[in-house]
Amino acid sequence: QVQLTESGGGLVQPGGSLRLSCAASGTVSDASGMGWYRAPPGARGEQREQVAEITTAGTPRYAPSVRGRFTISKDDGDNTVSLQMNTLQPEDAAVYYCFLLLRSGAVYWGQGTQVTVSS
Repeated sequence: QVQLTESGGGLVQPGGSLRLSCAASGTVSDASGMGWYRAPPGARGEQREQVAEITTAGTPRYAPSVRGRFTISKDDGDNTVSLQMNTLQPEDAAVYYCFLLLRSGAVYWGQGTQVTVSS
């Protein structure tokens, strides 16, 4: 059974930076990629926005809203994916969810970590 544990959320002022991390534990086989979704406060499940993804080959993909400000990276040694978020704006405030995508199409989710951007 795979578990995803997120860390790094918190409160930051507009223009500031945060780094999120997600560690996958358990037996991870046939992974396709890992990444992050986010859901603004009060959003329904279908309102989650995919923020960034990195494939097992190391190819990153970003939502247009974060491209140039966010950077996703991975460490295969400890099955960790990180999201460096710079120049944060109030519209970036959300609960950020880590995900692990398998080639079968199955998805594992983390519990979510809150990011608040406010002065």
